[in-house]
Amino acid sequence: MINAEQMYSVLDTLPDPVFILTREGRYVGVFGGKDARYYHDGKGLVGHRITDLIKPIKAQWFLEQIEKALSTQSLLIVEYELSNKDVKGLPDEGPEEPIWFEGRVQALDFKVDGDDVVLWVASNISERHCLEVQLREMSDTDQLTGLYNRRKLERDLILHFEAFTRYGIPTSMLMFDLDNLKVINDSLGHLAGDKLISTLAKTCIAELRTNDIACRFGGDEFVIAMPALDQEQALQLAKRLHQRFINDLSHFSAADTKATVSMGVVSISAADVTYLDLLHRADTALYQAKRQGKNRIVSA
Repeated sequence: MINAEQMYSVLDTLPDPVFILTREGRYVGVFGGKDARYYHDGKGLVGHRITDLIKPIKAQWFLEQIEKALSTQSLLIVEYELSNKDVKGLPDEGPEEPIWFEGRVQALDFKVDGDDVVLWVASNISERHCLEVQLREMSDTDQLTGLYNRRKLERDLILHFEAFTRYGIPTSMLMFDLDNLKVINDSLGHLAGDKLISTLAKTCIAELRTNDIACRFGGDEFVIAMPALDQEQALQLAKRLHQRFINDLSHFSAADTKATVSMGVVSISAADVTYLDLLHRADTALYQAKRQGKNRIVSA
């Protein structure tokens, strides 16, 4: 059996930092953190409280995790970020990217000075988190246009539909596609068609708000979800975007046929049962725009 001094030595050589924290967030022990690539010496934390060091909102989150670990008496695994903006007394200027950690929090079966305590192991996972973000973006992004794909759109539409049904927050949708793409493909080749599609995507990126969700729905068909816009507001945005499309596509033509765009605009209504009803009504409005002569907007 190893003695207490040897056990302390083992704990102190752990690559990741290990904290013993009371329910109130007081550091009563700090071990490990010997991987100098990621961590500074944390011994000076002992005796301080999280609320002394971390700004209120983030500090409250840490205290909530400690309370959860103590109340459940089970291992709690959390991911969180920390930056200089979270730490009291540091200037807001600093690295643009925060450091991401995985925390493993476990209630201990003894008290320190009469206080319940947890063991909190913090592992720097910034590189893994960055890779996960990149993979998620790749899985949600259309390769040709750089816009989101249908999978991402449908996930977000579910959330916006819930926001409408619970809180009445509107979401509108614009569905559009290229007119006469087959004629242009047959005359100028499919690379010209791809350039047309890419041009539409670039126009969307330039014109839309940051919280609008633009996706390539399939082929030459696009969908834009516009959170917090009602039907009339969405129609005004559609008109502005349509005019921009006319300008940007003006030099694409073949056999006296111009590349234009037809659009359908809809908003979530109380009659919609799921987000699929919204998609169906948008598709119907787009079909009506086609039937009425193309190069126009139908607001359903």
